[in-house]
Amino acid sequence: MKRFIILAAATAITLGVNAQSNKDWAQLGRYASANIELNNQKNNGKRVVLIGNSITDNWVRDHGDFFKQTGYLGRGISGQTSYQFLVRFREDVVNLKPKVVVINTGTNDIAENTGVYNEDRTMGNIISMCEIAKANNIKVILSSVLPCKKMYWSGAKDVANKIASLNKRIEAYAKKNKLPYIDYYTPMVEGEDRALNHAYSEDGVHPNLAGYAVMEPLLVAAVRKYVK
Repeated sequence: MKRFIILAAATAITLGVNAQSNKDWAQLGRYASANIELNNQKNNGKRVVLIGNSITDNWVRDHGDFFKQTGYLGRGISGQTSYQFLVRFREDVVNLKPKVVVINTGTNDIAENTGVYNEDRTMGNIISMCEIAKANNIKVILSSVLPCKKMYWSGAKDVANKIASLNKRIEAYAKKNKLPYIDYYTPMVEGEDRALNHAYSEDGVHPNLAGYAVMEPLLVAAVRKYVK
């Protein structure tokens, strides 16, 4: 009995520490200052926000010139899932009053970064973001999950099939709701194992500059349907 009480106390302390260290679970603070600064500037009515994970986060870091040239706003946070996107969608998208939001999510859901992967729930999160955007007169562009055969930090199984299945649903939803869909997957996939083309990535998950060079014209073409 005494051993059980000690174990329970230790567990409670661990959970308490984790809760304390993870108060900003969705990282609302990440772009808080940048968002305030942006909203103190005049909005030209042509803002384009990219909400995403490390693929978007690294894009701004590794090829900042593209964002300077286009004026697009990167709101990517490494490691995040669609659940976290949904929590921060108002702060990092809606409150910026963009003309367009480009949503790229799914990789970390499949990697199970915040829990067991459930395709229905991930798709539900994507749909919820689309509905919030529509309610706020923000145009939506959906994009595919990039190809990958294995997430090196995760023990997730059957990754390639899960990506293909989720992409099929995202594309079908976009078509049904007449939303632009950016297919990054097709020009970047390689081989029977449906990996991310080795020429476009150093780790099989994240694009390198050559990978972003493939993605950028596809993104620009989609955005130009709304912003000239």
